[in-house]
Amino acid sequence: MDKELIEYIAKSLVDDPEQVTVNVVEGEQATILELRVAAGDIGKVIGKHGRIAKAMRTVLQAATAKSGKHSVLEILD
Repeated sequence: MDKELIEYIAKSLVDDPEQVTVNVVEGEQATILELRVAAGDIGKVIGKHGRIAKAMRTVLQAATAKSGKHSVLEILD
């Protein structure tokens, strides 16, 4: 569910939604979601002063809070 949530948000923000990929890495203590977008769309996902990235991380934490898992969003270029 976490992967689909981040993928949906990212595809809504970018100009090239086909380039959006989310890779899930399961760790012992946390789940890491690696978000990749097209080079021209990286600024749209991060936002001014990182506001959009921070908002995406907040939504992710709220979505995973009930399950008790810790999730981390990494935006890769």
